[in-house]
Amino acid sequence: MGLGGNKYHLIPIFIYGWVLSIIMSSSESKRSKDSTGTTDAAAAAAAAVNVTPIFDAANDNFTRLINESAKVQPQYAQAVSNLQQEYIDVVRTAVQRTTSIQKQLASSNSNFNNAIISDAAAPYVQDVARQSTDFTNNLIRMADINNQLTINALNALRENVKNNSRIVEAIAEYNSNLATAWASSSSSIQQQFTPRH
Repeated sequence: MGLGGNKYHLIPIFIYGWVLSIIMSSSESKRSKDSTGTTDAAAAAAAAVNVTPIFDAANDNFTRLINESAKVQPQYAQAVSNLQQEYIDVVRTAVQRTTSIQKQLASSNSNFNNAIISDAAAPYVQDVARQSTDFTNNLIRMADINNQLTINALNALRENVKNNSRIVEAIAEYNSNLATAWASSSSSIQQQFTPRH
């Protein structure tokens, strides 16, 4: 549920529509009372609907929902971390067991060992082991660089969220000032056109 509102206001769209429907229904009831001969004072009182409880309730309810989500977030993060650690442990164990069995099979069976490595290929065994180690070291360096880039991107995203929060606060303050100015100018305009007895 976004804070799209009515383009320039920070009121969620459905709340803004809800408030408008309440105001419209109260103005319709005002018109029906006017047509039945109610006084102007009663019609003005009907038109002045206090909608602040709607916004207070919406604010309280959204805040409660966010707070409930925030309470369980550490548990979700810990559960995901525990699952990742289990996968890491399983993969580590699987690799260690598999290579141990292969090493045991190769060293205990001379026929198997001779069938795999010919005499001509024997000098290259150390080169293959060294190249495998070099390749692994390069993969680790690449993963370190990738991890650092990811962490930097997440930190930049966090700063962006902080900036957006400050922007929302500034827009809310602007809208509040605008609403206050509009309300005061609206009441002064109404007072100018109110007939005096």
